[in-house]
Amino acid sequence: MNFELFIARKIIRAKNPNSKGTRPIINIATASISIGIAVMIISLAIVTGFQNQIKNKVIGFGSHIQITSYDIINTVESSPIGKQQKFYPYIDTVKGVKHIQYYATKAGILKTQDDIQGVVLKGIGKDFDWTFFKQKMIEGGALQLSDSSKSNGIIISKTIAQKLKLRVGDKATAHFVQDPPRARRFFVNGIYESGMEKFDNSIILVDIQHIQKLNNWTEKQISGFEIILDNYSELDNMDEIIFNHIGYEFRTSKITERNQEIFSWLDLLDKNVYIILILMIMVAGINMISALLILILERTNMIGMLKALGAENQSVRKIFLYNAAYLVGKGLFFGNILGLGLCLGQLNFQVIKLPQESYYINCVPIKIDILDTLIINFGTFGLCLFMLLIPSYFVAKISPVKSIQFN
Repeated sequence: MNFELFIARKIIRAKNPNSKGTRPIINIATASISIGIAVMIISLAIVTGFQNQIKNKVIGFGSHIQITSYDIINTVESSPIGKQQKFYPYIDTVKGVKHIQYYATKAGILKTQDDIQGVVLKGIGKDFDWTFFKQKMIEGGALQLSDSSKSNGIIISKTIAQKLKLRVGDKATAHFVQDPPRARRFFVNGIYESGMEKFDNSIILVDIQHIQKLNNWTEKQISGFEIILDNYSELDNMDEIIFNHIGYEFRTSKITERNQEIFSWLDLLDKNVYIILILMIMVAGINMISALLILILERTNMIGMLKALGAENQSVRKIFLYNAAYLVGKGLFFGNILGLGLCLGQLNFQVIKLPQESYYINCVPIKIDILDTLIINFGTFGLCLFMLLIPSYFVAKISPVKSIQFN
């Protein structure tokens, strides 16, 4: 039988009439752990959810990895490359690659009878993955593309539609500054809304055959290929693997390189989370140190009697550490209920809204990661107990004779 655990259980279950003043302090310390763990869970869920949503939106417009010629680096106009490559479309059989598609881009000016807007036309083919845009589509639908006929439809953002006063089915003319200047007549096939101002202000989807004809390219010439991966966390590793598959005449560019300002901003959010976690653990640990010292002072007479009966300092320390572990565990239990409950409520009902023009999303995002939650719980539990080792040594300072005499 574990002697220390037995005594600790008796202390936990006992109702000490002399503890009326100390019990509220111990309850406050336990509550601080509950609030701290809830804040940590909520903070991590919000930041992770926000990063995940922003990353998915940026990737939806430009894929994880692009394959282009060496003379293009983050520019709209590019030299063409051949669509018929040894890696296309077979590279999607490589483990970690979800999809590959070709594309072409061209800058232009979209004009209606009363307004104009500078845009970037992204030409797409029948192999285009519509998953992202179908989720963001608020009116109309996807383009129906084929190799035999050319579609005159375009997909524009809600932002562009409002600026040019366009609706689904309306016509608009795109003008292109080149020699000689050219123009194309389109009709609005669909309207999307992503919330990312950088892209919503400019990106228009069109049939790639328009871009090829405007650039005097053949149907076998394109700007490049886009590769969508199964897992964003494997981006760096997959970039190297894909580069080895495509040959040295092409270059690869990661989404993090093409949108450095966005991903650098997202990385800064991680530092905020680390600061919150450290502060919450420190507050919880300090409160538990106070609670343990109060427990020790409250049970001074008991400590003296146990020592008089032959209990060693280490055994008495274990009793109070078991007691403290119970209080920490109790705080973690209620903190998880509070934190996960609020997260699930926001995830299912989206109670807290956000201004999309400022945050790029219309409600507080939540992503609950079981592994992260377990790490927070076990980490907090372990660090709190580690911090409690120091005050537990005060047990050795208590003299049996003086404590019993004091009684």
